[in-house]
Amino acid sequence: MVSKFYSSLSQDLSLILNDSDDCNVIIVVGKNQNIREFRAHSYILRARSPYFRSALLKKEFQSTFIASADGWITSSNNAIKFKKPNIDPAVFEIILRYMYTGEVDLTNTSGMNVLELLVASDELLLKELFKHVQDYLIEKQENWIQKNFVLVLHSVFGLESYILYGLLERNDLQIEEIVVLDSLIKWGIEQTPGLGIRNSDRNKWNNRNFEALKKTLNKFIPLIRFVGISPSEYFDKVRPYKAIIPNRIHEEIEEYYYKGNLPRTTTLPPRTGIIQKIESCIIKPNLSSIIINWIERKDSNYNRNRKDTVYNFDLIYRRNRDLNISGKIFGGYNPICWNNTGINYNHNYHGYNQYLTTTESFIFYFESNEDIENIKISRVVNSSYAIYNYPGNGINFGGGDLTLANDYLSLSYTGSNYENLKRNNNDSFTNNLYEVSNPFVRSLL
Repeated sequence: MVSKFYSSLSQDLSLILNDSDDCNVIIVVGKNQNIREFRAHSYILRARSPYFRSALLKKEFQSTFIASADGWITSSNNAIKFKKPNIDPAVFEIILRYMYTGEVDLTNTSGMNVLELLVASDELLLKELFKHVQDYLIEKQENWIQKNFVLVLHSVFGLESYILYGLLERNDLQIEEIVVLDSLIKWGIEQTPGLGIRNSDRNKWNNRNFEALKKTLNKFIPLIRFVGISPSEYFDKVRPYKAIIPNRIHEEIEEYYYKGNLPRTTTLPPRTGIIQKIESCIIKPNLSSIIINWIERKDSNYNRNRKDTVYNFDLIYRRNRDLNISGKIFGGYNPICWNNTGINYNHNYHGYNQYLTTTESFIFYFESNEDIENIKISRVVNSSYAIYNYPGNGINFGGGDLTLANDYLSLSYTGSNYENLKRNNNDSFTNNLYEVSNPFVRSLL
């Protein structure tokens, strides 16, 4: 058995960071009046950053250090000095602490500095840090991104295309789809030979210009959720660039606008949309967006935007038995209420049984909170028996179609009050974690 003591290792390395006695690298960052000098150890930089590893090894094999185009020079005390004027001092301080301790705290970091940290971590080839900062920027700084999306895309323009691909691929990018596409086209113009700032007026382009732009954007266009673009937006902003959109995608878009048939080529799930608050250990934003669409009787793949209703997901109750979780998610939506007092409205009595009537309830199943392909919804078909509500009976849809009581969840496939979820047999699960939230009930097994 191997024991790992990462915490004490991180603490010890943080002491080295603050000890400049044997530092042999000086890094000057910033420009104008915002310049700061950092001291570091070459062995730490080499171990943690492929960028520094390559640069330092290259210079250390030279007999003398001379001023060069990449910024490396020698100082009077024979330390290697490197200038990075394009990195803000506050940003590099975060990077240096990360390289020494493996710790990053972005709690009080501005959205602008987080974006600059993303760009700098990519430049220094810090893949782990880049992934973390990208997630943080999109998940924790969504309001800032919405207000500064042009700035974000301007920064991304200078990065590799795979970074832009990863950004557009994300389901939790809470930006209007037409803004995403418009920004993508601008990026493509900047990246396409023969176009750019000097030739950005499409009215002056020839067929070769459009074909060149189409080639640049070929792998990105399928990432656009065209169902999130209104017909008027498409007519005004997309139609002029029809030549860069593959024919099969264009035909499916027109079919969607005219007939309502969802595109088959671009089958990505809807982006999260504008969700004000989610308190859940079970449901991720991409799944909550699907459930909201079900509540509003929209297609699962409907792309939510600012014109749609904003939802809060307020946690009412959570129970965690702290067992191994298989990842399967079963849940249900009750639009009425759960009443454990036995006093109900709009109900039918059957002996001691009490049923609540609704036509809007449903139960659902997700294979996991990452899988948006294997999902099933079962709507109520007998509205008079939609919700079974009785004190001490737990959560019960349809009198047994989906039941959660005493830490056990059972699902019936022979019941007639909800559509069949089409699983093989009646299932019974030990419930490891369940939550009750407004406006829906969800359970993870």
